[in-house]
Amino acid sequence: MNRRVKLIASIRNNPKNVRFEDACKVAQDLGFIHKGGQGSHRSFSRTGEPVGLNFQDRGGKIPKYQADQLIAMIDKYHDDN
Repeated sequence: MNRRVKLIASIRNNPKNVRFEDACKVAQDLGFIHKGGQGSHRSFSRTGEPVGLNFQDRGGKIPKYQADQLIAMIDKYHDDN
């Protein structure tokens, strides 16, 4: 199992414990582009996708609801690229 697959499996299995930097990496791997924010907030968008992703760094992790949004995008785009 490669690193990307392991990371996605980890996010799916434990959405309460997703690292901020891992969320940003997966979003970019899914074709989302960093559109703004710095420091503890980052936002991402993808051409043709009306829903963006926003992540907040809370002690190195993102809130569960943001992990759930990321998982929805993984479900939608994981095999696209």
